[in-house]
Amino acid sequence: MQREELFSQIEDKQSITQRYFGLSFSKFSLLLFLVLGMGVYIGLLLYGENSLQVYMGLSDYQNHLQIDIERLKTENAELQREYFELKEISAK
Repeated sequence: MQREELFSQIEDKQSITQRYFGLSFSKFSLLLFLVLGMGVYIGLLLYGENSLQVYMGLSDYQNHLQIDIERLKTENAELQREYFELKEISAK
């Protein structure tokens, strides 16, 4: 009988977080805040508006560079043709 009374007194003194998680309320709330904060932070990094804007900007820049590459290849081919024509004329 005495043993049951002792256990009931101990259980009454413990908070819910101590009973179920083994942590004091302050430690549990700090841990919960950190986990939620990290979740929100990682979510914003992965799916936030800023990351989408950076991706779209890089995609547009890649398209711009591809167009520049094609333009420079065409320009280079024309200049090489002109160079070899001039070289052939000067060799005669």
